[in-house]
Amino acid sequence: MMVPEIRAKLCAGGRIYGTLVVSPSPHWPVHLAGAGLDFVFIDTEHIALDRGTVSWMCRAYAAAGIAPIVRVPSPDPFAASGMLDGGAAGIIAPYIETVEQVQLMRGAVKLAPLKGERLARILSGAERPEPELAEYLGARARERLLLVNIESLPAIENLDAILAVPDLDGIVVGPHDLSCSLGAPEDYTSPAFSAVLREILEKTRRRGLIAGIHFMSCGPTELAVEWLRWGANLLIQHADVVYAVRGLAAELGAIRAAFGDKPAGEAGRINV
Repeated sequence: MMVPEIRAKLCAGGRIYGTLVVSPSPHWPVHLAGAGLDFVFIDTEHIALDRGTVSWMCRAYAAAGIAPIVRVPSPDPFAASGMLDGGAAGIIAPYIETVEQVQLMRGAVKLAPLKGERLARILSGAERPEPELAEYLGARARERLLLVNIESLPAIENLDAILAVPDLDGIVVGPHDLSCSLGAPEDYTSPAFSAVLREILEKTRRRGLIAGIHFMSCGPTELAVEWLRWGANLLIQHADVVYAVRGLAAELGAIRAAFGDKPAGEAGRINV
């Protein structure tokens, strides 16, 4: 499923599902194609993946019919442009707190190949592109998703203005960082966290935008279902490494138990 199909599914009231992919193994795209994924989330903010590797991953997943959505390390329009050139179907900008940050990302994702002074004038509203250019840019923009992470109190304070930026496709909540910003780290069922999350999701959906969330070690799956019922329509469910560790730990645990061997220690956690 690529961006036009994703848009159609969301417009019809559906939801889209993906997972964080840490491994650049060439075996992954073929096998994940049968897992019911609409997209994969490739994170270059917290995961050590270089541009060449990410480009290969994007092309491979796109060939398998799975949209590759890449989070860049910072709200840097040049980093976003590089990932789009490498084959990303969408960009997630991390830790967005201001309209100005969103506008910079809009220029890179939605108004490329314009750059420099002309792009600045169009972003400021001082100039409008010619009709033929506007049609060209619009056609390209519809093939790409622009999403921003909402992960802090300042972002929530500016949420209405952020959501009003033209061409923004939606937001993705980062529960871990948001819970820390609220002063309740990893307490994903606290009344304060729940109230803020519902507010974010409801405001975003009222705007007709994508309301996403990354469910990464947040608790039982039922909690992810609850968040979807609150209005989230894009779900990033855990990560490939999480499922690999869980499966291996369960099977080796059963084998160890059969022989009375000492259980292994718990694996370290990943928060992104």
